[in-house]
Amino acid sequence: MANSTLLRFCCLVTRCAWVVWTLLAVPRTGLGQARGGPAAAVRGTVAGPGGPLAFATVTLHRAADSVVVKAEFSDGSGAYRLEAAPGGRYRVSAVQVGYQRRWSPAFELPAAGLALAPLELVHSAGTALKEVSVTATRPPFEHLPDRTVVNVEGTALAAGATTLDLLARAPGVSVTDDNLGLRGRQGLLVLVDGKRLALSGTELADYLRALPAEQLRSIELITNPPARYDAQGTAGVIALNLKKDLRLGTNGSANASYGRGEYGKFTAGGALNHRTQHLNAFGSYAYADRRGFTRNDVQRQFAPAGGPASSSVLADDLTNHLRSHSLKAGLDYTLSARTLLGAAVSGLLSQVNSDNANQTAVYDGYGTLANRYHSTTTQDVRRPNGTANLNLRHAFADSAGAPVLTADADYARYDTHRRTGLATAYDAPAAPADFLAGDQRSALTLATLRADYSRPLPHRVRLEAGAKVAQVRSDNDVAFDRIQNGVTTPDANISGSFRYDENVNAAYASLSRPGARATLQAGLRAEQTNTRGRQPANALDFERHYFQLFPSASVQYTLGKEHALGLALSRRINRPVYNQVNPLRNYVDATSYSSGNPGLGPETSYNAELTHTFRQKFTAGLSYARTDQPILRVQLPAPDGNRLVVSQPVNLGTEHYYALTLTAPLAPRPWWALYGNAVLSYTRFAGTLPGTDGSSPYNNRPALLLSANNTFTGPQGWSAELSGTFESGETFAFETLRPRGQVAAGVQKSLWAKQGTLRLAVADAFYTTPIRSTSTYANFSESFFLRQDSRFATLAFTYRFGSAKVAGARKRAAGAEEELRRAAGQ
Repeated sequence: MANSTLLRFCCLVTRCAWVVWTLLAVPRTGLGQARGGPAAAVRGTVAGPGGPLAFATVTLHRAADSVVVKAEFSDGSGAYRLEAAPGGRYRVSAVQVGYQRRWSPAFELPAAGLALAPLELVHSAGTALKEVSVTATRPPFEHLPDRTVVNVEGTALAAGATTLDLLARAPGVSVTDDNLGLRGRQGLLVLVDGKRLALSGTELADYLRALPAEQLRSIELITNPPARYDAQGTAGVIALNLKKDLRLGTNGSANASYGRGEYGKFTAGGALNHRTQHLNAFGSYAYADRRGFTRNDVQRQFAPAGGPASSSVLADDLTNHLRSHSLKAGLDYTLSARTLLGAAVSGLLSQVNSDNANQTAVYDGYGTLANRYHSTTTQDVRRPNGTANLNLRHAFADSAGAPVLTADADYARYDTHRRTGLATAYDAPAAPADFLAGDQRSALTLATLRADYSRPLPHRVRLEAGAKVAQVRSDNDVAFDRIQNGVTTPDANISGSFRYDENVNAAYASLSRPGARATLQAGLRAEQTNTRGRQPANALDFERHYFQLFPSASVQYTLGKEHALGLALSRRINRPVYNQVNPLRNYVDATSYSSGNPGLGPETSYNAELTHTFRQKFTAGLSYARTDQPILRVQLPAPDGNRLVVSQPVNLGTEHYYALTLTAPLAPRPWWALYGNAVLSYTRFAGTLPGTDGSSPYNNRPALLLSANNTFTGPQGWSAELSGTFESGETFAFETLRPRGQVAAGVQKSLWAKQGTLRLAVADAFYTTPIRSTSTYANFSESFFLRQDSRFATLAFTYRFGSAKVAGARKRAAGAEEELRRAAGQ
């Protein structure tokens, strides 16, 4: 059944790609008449002091917001030709390495086309061995055909925040009980500087909490990634890009912030960069010291089949202290005019100490108190993580569209050492106290080799192809001892070791073709997966081997000067990560623990999205996804009995996801920019939960996610931000969530000719992020009210030293890659 569904989907993608490719190949006149008029052409020439300039990057921008529409290169005579929908208002810019960018005046493109006056470029100050100040800045939000980019560097709301805080405010992103979601879906691939984080759930959230937001340059939210991305992540990709200074000379920055909610939060760090024409050495460091709390009130109802009913009420009051050191260092060296060699290492060393005081009361089916006890759980969790990368880039010619080969070798290691102490005292009826001591050690290693090649083909087609080999190994050991009446006894039932190995071999190829009215991209990725898990204590040994194809295709088509359509199709997978299959336990308190599920299988999804863009800025999208064997985390009575509850991932039958997404970038005033985003989604699950007397998911409520991000620019270096999010109540499988949201605000002032910046920010101003949730199963239900130290004010200061100017760099083949990618919608 699965193979036939895959075959039908591959055929559908192939037919769509063939139809669009055929349309693109027909004569322009016929296509234009079929769609209400041909595209119009903008013509002109680019010249320098010595005459015509060949291979200058010529870019067509929307006049309203300078968003790239199309990019080309001037020919040997300096001439260029750009096609676009007639009736729109545009500007043209031209740039060549060693020359300053030159802009044309804004113009309206007539149907007959337009010839512009020559663009005369002048040598940049760098060419004359002088320097030119850099004043351009990116907008806070960029909505591109295939992704949304959040530029967080230098924003007021990044002051003193964590990476997880910024993600919670990003358009379409939700963070619920340490689970990341994008447009109402879970199952994401998270990348840091293009490298996969093989973590999920609480471990991923802890990593993002330990990474200060000051380290980030931008966040990319990609719902339908092209074939060059790993197929992992049914909901898409979140790419975190760290800062990297591109200025020439020796430059640096230092920053410090202090925030206060109920507890204090301190962050400090700095960066140093030395860049010459052939060498770039860079390094950064950040230290975070953050204290906080988590308070959770829980009510549970137990109704086992054939057994007596009971209930419990418990309260957790946890305080935590996070200390982290994040660092990065690297070196890029130009071997030749076309070849660049780079190496980088990074580390994130964190330690979290927590104390959780728990009070629990248990009642029988008649509401009579059966017993009462209290416990204290202390944990000391240390996570030294490190990565290393070696990369090579070679261009086969000196033009920006030349064939390019890149190669990367990566190695990452994520260690966890967790010491747990769980002391339980029984109040009524009285019983001897006991103590559970745990020592857990895990080592996760990830090694990858990849190579990517791209080259232009005739008829403005570009080919991309590549291959990747990834090897993941997870070694886990845990030893629990029970201490009662001074006697220590190893608990062999919950101790042991677990080893998990995963190997993924992948190859892909894709074709893209930008056009005046239509842009097509089609790709196919093949991945072979081999996994093995072993737990000697329980004689557990399992293997899985499977090969799957992941086609993808996207089309962007301009209907006229005000309307454009887009269609994206893809198939993706979400393989369980190591902690989701690891059966070893992690205790939260005396009543709860979490563990993985060795029987967990991968989920696969078919995704489709149709978008409409109005006036080149307002976007509406309809999305559908079908996921087979979706992975969900559920809370159920543990096999141990005694009203112990386990949180564990499971597979369900099928998930159907429907969504309407609206995006509106507005400029109500010249000094006010507003980026609004709304996602209305409905998720329907089918199937029953094994071991729960036939528990079926509930499918009776859609979800609405709203976000509004405002940026205000004032005189004399003043600026401000106001961000608001709202998540309506929803029912997601077995869980019903109450509405919540947050408001954050920040203001900043540039000082000393922009060398210093002072910021003041407030997060969760009205304390509306607490979570109220109820999960209901056939024989068990759980409700909780979770609060954290999320409301706090932060004062931050950043100082930049060294040269703030950039000299003209050497001519590089990659000079226009970013603009070409954006113009092509890749």
